[in-house]
Amino acid sequence: MTTKLNYRSYVANLVTALNVFCGFISIVLASEAHYFLSAIFIIAAAIFDSLDGIVARLLKTSSKFGVELDSLSDVVSFGAAPAFLIYKAYLYQFGYAGIFISSLILVFGAFRLARFNVQLENIETKGDFRGLPIPLSAITLAFFIISFYKNGMIIEPYNDFLIPLVILFSLLMVSTLKYNSFPKLKNQSIKRKSVIAILLAISLIISFITRGEVLFYIFFAIILSGLIRSFYNILLNKSR
Repeated sequence: MTTKLNYRSYVANLVTALNVFCGFISIVLASEAHYFLSAIFIIAAAIFDSLDGIVARLLKTSSKFGVELDSLSDVVSFGAAPAFLIYKAYLYQFGYAGIFISSLILVFGAFRLARFNVQLENIETKGDFRGLPIPLSAITLAFFIISFYKNGMIIEPYNDFLIPLVILFSLLMVSTLKYNSFPKLKNQSIKRKSVIAILLAISLIISFITRGEVLFYIFFAIILSGLIRSFYNILLNKSR
């Protein structure tokens, strides 16, 4: 019985390992100026990040170790990888200021994950996310590069929006704004989570075909939904 459980945990952890592997490949590709492919591997990492929880629940191997491994992988794939990508693709030209600004995604993302783990009362139930999920921030930045990095530069006027986006995403990650997540105890929740993984896979294919411009706006709209939801709740409470 112990051997079977260990085997199952290895399967789930392997999926998580593929997440961090894609994050590492993204960093390597960015260092070699392959920014489009670097962004693609961030999206691929997000697919594995979505799948590892599904595999763990299907195999009934959810554990504290799995949660910690997932968070460490997320720091690499959705913190270090996008931070290095945007620095190499654009922010390098601002010198030390560019280093500082690009690092915000990594540093604030790490704070976001640490807070999430501390507040996690039960590894089986997570409820709504408090603050922008770090994978969503990374995916959106990846699609920004895919969409607007052309002919060796981020095309105008989109280049003027990258720094504000980085600052906005960083602040949202450490905010207390609510972002929807999916319950994990019911079979329906697993199916809904599977839909996310499928949509991410489709997004990966579409990004190759269309270079992802529409997808950037979709994910950016999802990020703004947290702000809209917060303002709506404030107005609703004031009207009562």
